[in-house]
Amino acid sequence: MSPYVRLGIGLLVLAGITVGVLGYAGIPQRRAVLLASARAIVQLAFVAAVLRGVFAAPVAVVAVITVMFSVATWTAGRRLRSHERAYRAVVLACFAGAGVSIAIIVGAPVLSRDVRTLVAVSGIVFGGTMTAATLTGRRLSDGLRLRRDEIEGWLSLGATSRQAVRPIARLAVSEALVPALDQTRTVGLVTLPGAFVGALLGGASAVDAARFQIVVLVGLLCAESITACLLAYLLGAPAVLPSDER
Repeated sequence: MSPYVRLGIGLLVLAGITVGVLGYAGIPQRRAVLLASARAIVQLAFVAAVLRGVFAAPVAVVAVITVMFSVATWTAGRRLRSHERAYRAVVLACFAGAGVSIAIIVGAPVLSRDVRTLVAVSGIVFGGTMTAATLTGRRLSDGLRLRRDEIEGWLSLGATSRQAVRPIARLAVSEALVPALDQTRTVGLVTLPGAFVGALLGGASAVDAARFQIVVLVGLLCAESITACLLAYLLGAPAVLPSDER
């Protein structure tokens, strides 16, 4: 049996179990799971083909990184429509967070300065900033609705919009960083992250794989912290509070 046939069977079994469990529990995400899985297969196959050309013509890496960043910010911005000017804020926050982290990791260079490292690190960091932006914006939106009376109380006492929202924004940032913090705290004890496993499978030594992974994890904390804090600042002085109705 060819590796691709085994891969296809394995994916079908995993997706089937996922859909079955969600259906039994009455969770309305079965279609989303199937669509997400299908998109991942198509997109990764396309990316694999594209990257072969990128590694052969390094100048094309600019286009690849631009596409990755654009998709990441569009995805996060689309989920934060309840905020005014959310997309612009997401772009600025993600660009700042990812730019600082990638510049230090690849530009310093903490890791090797080559096209493969740049693409790999950029993809991981963009994904992290996308998640941080989405979580920050959604936690902030929930806080604005749930604590509307508290905010209005502060406003009635003469506080500015930013001052009234500041505790909620800080809480939103703290909660948005929980996944990255937990991943970093438990690395090697609970999980072996993808970058570590990928480096091992690619032939790197365990020491080199661990070095790459710890740089990525700390870089993610840096990028996500900047992204979350800046986004909370940009969205943290709303002119109009959202309705408290869900």
